[in-house]
Amino acid sequence: MQYFIIGTLLVTGVIHLIPLSGVLGGAHLQRLYGVEGSTPDLELLLRHRAILFGLLGAFLIYASVKPSVQTIALVGALISVGSFVLLGWRDGSSAQINRVVWIDVALLLPLFVALIAPIVRAT
Repeated sequence: MQYFIIGTLLVTGVIHLIPLSGVLGGAHLQRLYGVEGSTPDLELLLRHRAILFGLLGAFLIYASVKPSVQTIALVGALISVGSFVLLGWRDGSSAQINRVVWIDVALLLPLFVALIAPIVRAT
């Protein structure tokens, strides 16, 4: 089961690193999210979001080799992925956003299993 947890953290971490390219500016953000004609304020917010996703992705990858932080990493990933699924499902409209929602939907089950597996195994 530890290999499953490690793999789940690595895959989720890499997926969270992908938006990091958005820090490079508007063209990258448009390619990632389909956001056209964004204002400088929106671009700033999305670039900052890219940095935060990069931090989360790096932490998830770190957690894959550091068992003592795996639980908090999995909780953080579940909150990130789950909240985007809820918000995107309700409010998403572009093909790029819907693609991200479906990727996050696919991550929910392995993240949940990776989180509860050690608890179930201990009982």
